[in-house]
Amino acid sequence: MKRTATAVWKGTLTEGTGTLDTQSGAFTGAPYSFKGRFQDESGKSGTNPEELIAAAHAGCFAMQLSHFLAENGTPAEKLDAVATVHYGPASGGGFEITESAIALTGTVPGIDDAKFQELATKAKEGCPVSKALGAIKVSLDAKLA
Repeated sequence: MKRTATAVWKGTLTEGTGTLDTQSGAFTGAPYSFKGRFQDESGKSGTNPEELIAAAHAGCFAMQLSHFLAENGTPAEKLDAVATVHYGPASGGGFEITESAIALTGTVPGIDDAKFQELATKAKEGCPVSKALGAIKVSLDAKLA
């Protein structure tokens, strides 16, 4: 399988603007800019690559964990996964992504915390996006609701 996204950028790094489109249509003309990526902590001025990595990681992890929980005979009622991508200045210049930290709250009837932690860790290590992020730290803070 293949999935595509298209980025169009016009102008310089700091003054230019761009749009993102996805094959699914989930994003069509989604704006992104230097301000939205490096200056606007509120995140309201448009998306950015790091936010999209965070969304992909949270979604992939939650799907992987739901599979493991169902295989265990304890399907989840709800998995609330938040991935926070950390990025900033790199020691050699430019910027770098250093971590994707997943915070998970799960509502999973019939499971004890030890088994939940085991399966959550297995999902963190096994989801395809975690594997793709192998160059950075991937952390997990998992708790039952």
